[in-house]
Amino acid sequence: MSKFWLEETIPNPEQAVKQAVNIGDKFLDWVTNVDMWTNVLFSGIRIIILFFVSRVIIRVVSKIIDKSLARQEQSRMNVNPRRFATVAELLKNVTAVTCNFIMVLLILSEFNFHLGPLLAGAGVLGLAIGFGAQSLVKDVITGFFIILEDQFAVGDVIQTGTFKGTVEMIGLRTTRIVSPTGEVYILPNGSIASVTNYSLSNALAVVDLPMKNERNLEETVALIKQALTGIQQRDPNVISVPNVLGVQSLNTSEYVIRIVAECMPNTKGDVERQIQADVKQALEYEDMMKQAQAELAAGKEGNNEMGEG
Repeated sequence: MSKFWLEETIPNPEQAVKQAVNIGDKFLDWVTNVDMWTNVLFSGIRIIILFFVSRVIIRVVSKIIDKSLARQEQSRMNVNPRRFATVAELLKNVTAVTCNFIMVLLILSEFNFHLGPLLAGAGVLGLAIGFGAQSLVKDVITGFFIILEDQFAVGDVIQTGTFKGTVEMIGLRTTRIVSPTGEVYILPNGSIASVTNYSLSNALAVVDLPMKNERNLEETVALIKQALTGIQQRDPNVISVPNVLGVQSLNTSEYVIRIVAECMPNTKGDVERQIQADVKQALEYEDMMKQAQAELAAGKEGNNEMGEG
């Protein structure tokens, strides 16, 4: 081993003492640096203030959202509360993410981070993600406006394109629809271009009853009206007494009488079946009474003939 190497590696005691004294002086200067600790104190105070201000802003905006949606809910009829809860949570989350993002940027600026390159990098990254996930962004934006604009809700019967059924779930990306025969359709919100909602307003049940031309028109209309008396008690879906409009069509063998009734949303089929059942029972009862009268008349004629004989 070289002698010169040993002399270089073994420090001079005086130099070691000087280095230790310099390090101690630097540490003491750092600890007793009033300007530095003043800046640290004010930076800490500013960070605490930023944190509390962001919490207050989030809390205030959440209260405003709750009150606004509560007023809108009270001003409407047939409101689905789950829709408003979804909108409220979505807006609250957007507010929280925005406030927290701004708070983080301001805190980083307190630590002398250069935000320009950071924001530029985030912008480039967001642009790349946007180009790579255009359909996803479209689905999310469309889902947000479906909920916000109250286009349809869970439980509504809708039709979009060739798909018709009951809405089972509304998400920000997809909507799930169950058809009357049990098929489940999962549709991306971005593909929902137009919607027909059958559950927003009252429906109109329309029934066309064919009658033989041998039947008297006035008697038939009177029979139908009598048969439909009290249908609102039998079927609560019926809003008003069915209206017998009269003859809808006519040919050489029969004429068709049209009956219309206003009913609750999405109950058109049930009300139409109830009307047909009531009229059918009335017709059967009339035929039974006519047959009984005919048999009674035939029995009287037979008794008279036996008496004369």
